[in-house]
Amino acid sequence: MMSDEVIEKNLTYSFEFSLYVLQHPEFASQIPRNSRIVLLPGDDPELAQLNREAAETARHLDDEPNRPIVYVSFERLAPARSRLEHPRLLNPPLIATR
Repeated sequence: MMSDEVIEKNLTYSFEFSLYVLQHPEFASQIPRNSRIVLLPGDDPELAQLNREAAETARHLDDEPNRPIVYVSFERLAPARSRLEHPRLLNPPLIATR
């Protein structure tokens, strides 16, 4: 897997994880402060393994020697959904003119 792809996937998963913990404070309360979070997608075993390896490397280089590491496994991301509320078609469409 190319490093750009790893970065892109991890950014997406990190964003989704952030949303999840904001919406589920009871889940977030189980995570020790200042933890390193390692995301392990069930539908991408290659990325999960890369993330495990990166966490192990980071553990050895960490400036905080006993930083907790929390592994978060999940099955997959649900398909993206639109958050538009009550869209409607206008006929003819309104066109902004200047």
